Amino acid sequence: MTVDILFPFYGDVELMKLAVQSVRQQSDPDWRMVVVDDGYPDASIPGWFASLGDDRITYLRNEVNLGANGNYRKALGFVEHELVVVMGADDIMLPNYVAWLVDRAARFPEADVFQPGVFVIDENGAPSRTLVEQIKDAYRPKGRGPRLLRGEKLAASLLASNWLYFPSIGWRAERITAVGFREDYHVVQDLALVLDIVRQGGSLLLDDTAAFLYRRHSGSDSSVKALDGVRFEEERRFFYQMAEEMAANGWPKAARTARAHLTSRLHALTLLPKAALHRRTAGVRNLGEHLVR
Repeated sequence: MTVDILFPFYGDVELMKLAVQSVRQQSDPDWRMVVVDDGYPDASIPGWFASLGDDRITYLRNEVNLGANGNYRKALGFVEHELVVVMGADDIMLPNYVAWLVDRAARFPEADVFQPGVFVIDENGAPSRTLVEQIKDAYRPKGRGPRLLRGEKLAASLLASNWLYFPSIGWRAERITAVGFREDYHVVQDLALVLDIVRQGGSLLLDDTAAFLYRRHSGSDSSVKALDGVRFEEERRFFYQMAEEMAANGWPKAARTARAHLTSRLHALTLLPKAALHRRTAGVRNLGEHLVR
């Protein structure tokens, strides 16, 4: 079964090359990759892709920068097969990823979203275990082996703390293309997508089998937005909207969890000292507002 690997790109070129090569090293060679370059200013990139001589890889370059959300939505337009991955441009697929996804999709036909086991690395490729990882581990549903999750219990769990690693997730094409990314979110669009699928009756397969290396580094777009407090303005709007939608769905526990958004507020609290130290006045104000509201 051919797996579509969508690869929206804008960022570190050397890390991007490592990510692409990790796909080419898959034990299951039945995949196609569509690279959607959002106009990153490096003239060597098209030539590098051409030098690979791999007809499974299609390289496209946007004439106008669309931003992360716009580029994700554009990439979804290139889906052709039943299984899809929207891969991060600085992450690493372990050699078993495609084989893992194909196997789990066949074994669990009722699953729409597939989360493998993930190791987290830093910008230098070293193992990383930040406070974010510790919180994700604490909230991730307990159990061993592949297990299906669905309904209000799954929604409430994700709203309490998003323990998923979006670039590592596999998707049923019919689900992700039918739902798509919400246009008005630029930081939490991944969580919004999963919750929209869950609200519509979809299910998630959570597996312990390690198949992906997720890269977390201080220079990421979400990290910068977090220190300025910008991401929390969006998160606050998102959680209040989710509270309304979960209540309309007849899921009171999920609605209460969204309204409280406790871990998001605690995250803002942990960033306050750093924002103050760097004299990010607007960041301190935004973080403080998110904490108390």
